[in-house]
Amino acid sequence: MGKRNLITIGRQYGSGGREIGQKLADRLGIAFYDKELLVLAAKNSGIHEDLFQAHDEKPINSLLYSLSVNPYAAGGIASVPQLPLNNRVFLAVFQTIQKLAKEQDCVIVGRCADYALRSEPDCLNVFIHAPLPYRIGRIQQSDGLNVADAKERILKTDKKRAAYYNSYADRKWGDLQSYHLAFDSSRVGIDGAVDLIIQFANSRL
Repeated sequence: MGKRNLITIGRQYGSGGREIGQKLADRLGIAFYDKELLVLAAKNSGIHEDLFQAHDEKPINSLLYSLSVNPYAAGGIASVPQLPLNNRVFLAVFQTIQKLAKEQDCVIVGRCADYALRSEPDCLNVFIHAPLPYRIGRIQQSDGLNVADAKERILKTDKKRAAYYNSYADRKWGDLQSYHLAFDSSRVGIDGAVDLIIQFANSRL
């Protein structure tokens, strides 16, 4: 039996990670999840979707670390109502990611999916980065911001993502040792990035 296509994408803000992930999933004919995870996690947990949006990729406290290692040991979200809301939101997303990976091949962007799926032998973890000027240009174009505002948004978003990831994982956000493949999207472009990931996935032993 061949390897499954379970691909997680960590990304610097403005590097094109979501667009690359979506095109990658389309090329492979598999499901794509980014903010779609929040909708599913809300449905599965009974927590209102707006709360997932409010707590999306925001740091969590240390109380969650032991649960994040094996959240099912706690008997699921319903059995830990005493946890702070942001922790319950995280657990719902964490469990949704694991459930999806058992049911289907997919591309998942962000939400510490690589850590959630660390026990999946076929999971391919990718990190996409790019120089700050390139990312500023992309955000200016997509969001209509000036240089200063685009730079501020990028730095704040990356800081938030790093804090969220580092607050419970046993690895560091953006650390090359945490990923199977990392590359500069400004060097290959969006379509080139998709080609690169597919070529790498197909070459796995």
